[in-house]
Parts: sequence; C-alpha cells; structure tokens
Amino acid sequence: MRRLAIALLAAAALLGAAGAAAAAVRIKDIATLGGMRDNQLVGYGLVVGLLGTGDTMRNAPFTEQAVQSMLDRMGVNVRNIPLRNRNVAAVIVTAQLPPLAGRGQPLDVTVSSLGDSTSLLGGTLIMTPLMGGDGQTHAVAQGAVSVSGSSAAGAAESYSQGVPTAGRIANGAIVEREAPGAFGPGGALVLELKNPDFKTAVRVADAINGFTRTRFHVHAAHEEDLRRVTLLCPPSVGAARFMAEIGDLTVEPDVPARVVIDERTGTVVIGEDVQISTVAVTHGSLTVRITESPQVSQPAPLSGGRTQVVPSTSISSTEPKGTLNILRGTTLKTLVNGLNQIGLKPSGIIAILQAIKSAGALQAELVAQ
Repeated sequence: MRRLAIALLAAAALLGAAGAAAAAVRIKDIATLGGMRDNQLVGYGLVVGLLGTGDTMRNAPFTEQAVQSMLDRMGVNVRNIPLRNRNVAAVIVTAQLPPLAGRGQPLDVTVSSLGDSTSLLGGTLIMTPLMGGDGQTHAVAQGAVSVSGSSAAGAAESYSQGVPTAGRIANGAIVEREAPGAFGPGGALVLELKNPDFKTAVRVADAINGFTRTRFHVHAAHEEDLRRVTLLCPPSVGAARFMAEIGDLTVEPDVPARVVIDERTGTVVIGEDVQISTVAVTHGSLTVRITESPQVSQPAPLSGGRTQVVPSTSISSTEPKGTLNILRGTTLKTLVNGLNQIGLKPSGIIAILQAIKSAGALQAELVAQ
C-alpha cells in the first residue's frame, strides 16, 4: 500500500512538471536581439510580355513615360512616337531585407500592378532597383512573375478567381548592399521582448543568470525595463554561440488579464488570468413578428362596385422570461462554465462582457476590435 502511495505521488509530480514544462517557452520565441530587424524595400518597375492585359497608355501615362525612359537608356528613341502596346504594365515591387543579409543573398519579392492592367499572368519583371528608407539601393529584382489568380471576360459575362494583378517572384531579388546593423564580439547585447512585461523580463534575466552562473561563473543578464534585457557576453565564448545557448532556455511568460472581442465575426478570446467579481446577469431579447395577409374584396354582382385588395396586417411580440444567473469566475474554467450555463450566442456573450466591464466587475482589460 505504501509503494502504491509513493507511485501515485511520483506520477502526480511528473504530471505537474509536465504541465509546467508545457507552459514554458524558449527565450528565442518571445524575444529578439536589439537591432536585428527586417528592413522594407520598395521599387518601381515594368512587367513586360503580357498577352494584351497590360496598361492602357492613354489611362496610365506613367507607364508610357517609364517605357520611353527605359528605351532611351538602351539607345532607342521613341519620344515623339505614341505607344499603343498592351503588353507592358507598371508595377510596385516590395521585399523584406532580413537582418545581416549579405551581398548576393536572394530575396522573395511581391509585384503589384499600379495601372489599369487586368492581369500579370505570363509577365516578366525587368531589372528594378529596390530602395530602403535611407534612399539607398539595397537590392535589384528581376524575373518571371508567378500569379495565382486568373480572369476572363466576354461580351455579357466575366470570370475572376483570386487576384491576377499581383504576384510573387521566388528568389527574384539579389542583395547589393548589406543591411544596417552589426553583430559580433564587444559591447552589450540587448534582448527585446515581443510582448513587453516587467515580470517576463525579470524571469528571462533570472533564467539567463542561472545558466551563466553554472556554465561561465558570471552574472550576464540585467533587466532594464519591461521590454529590454541587457546581456554581457562572457569572454570565454563568442557572441553567436552565447546567443544560441541562451535562446534554448525556457521561461514561463506572464500573460496580462485581457478579453478581446470582435463583434463583426462574433469572436471572444478570454485570457487565463481573467476574473469576474460576483454579479447577477440576465439577458433576454424581444421578438416582433409582422405578418401581411392581404385579402380580396369582391362586390356583389350588378352592384357597380370594383374588386379591390384590402391590406391586413397582424403584429405579435414575444419576449422570453429573464432569469438572473449568478456569474463569478476565479479561474478560466469557472468563467467559461458560467457563461455557458446562460446559453447565449457570441453576440450575447459580447454584450454581457461589455455590461460587466461597465459595472466594474470585469477584472481585466477589454479590447474591442
């Protein structure tokens, strides 16, 4: 009997540890290294080779100007010649430049029509410089545009699937200038939390210090505020290896008590720490039904009267009985069970949560989208 009790206690301890481990996440998933961010690139270019689905030069004069400038650079003078071709489209090209991207690294780009082109299917993007926010050219894009949508039109009917005026080019750009920022030995490293919180920052610093005291016998982390944790790389290890090792450390992030509602889609998301003080709630709806039953008035024969339609309207209203329900949630499960006992649709739950917040009984932040 004693062995059975010990086994049950051990199983309970294992289940508790598994539950705690399931709630913990890696530091690399909740924080990023300061300065290591993506940079947005944008450029203006031309897509050629379209099958009569390009821009109309009369409606998109910028396309004609771009074609003339491109041909001038190639030694072809068409300044005084009106262009009427429909196989060229002006596009905006966008891309994301990852941190520490080196010269020659390929990037995926997105191509979007700027004029009145109906489809970019089958087109090829001509060499387009991509500039960053600093006005410098960081990459050059070129290649065949891949479009997932399609469209067709006739005299009396049209067909469209997806968005044929936008597409992508996989590995369509090549980095020509390295992204700003540096990573290497020397200086302090800064971890920036994706969801800023004081408690989470302290837990991250404690987890890193516990690891570095055991491994390197130094105190390497210090929380600055709710968003940043400063790191000092030990001299016996490189910065890249140090970040790789602490990135796999697990912590349990603190989640704020928050309720998010979206009345358009009827979505309700309730955080784990949301609590509701004891309140009495009732919710009912009034239903009004209007029925039109027109009747035909037929006069007697030879009476000189006319046959007419006489309107007849019937109005009835029903309102279900409202019962007060005691609602209190000290845990997420208790709160959900209390809301389910009332038996409401999502719109009713949203209305009740808003009313409870107005009454001061919802101990959480209510976010309406």
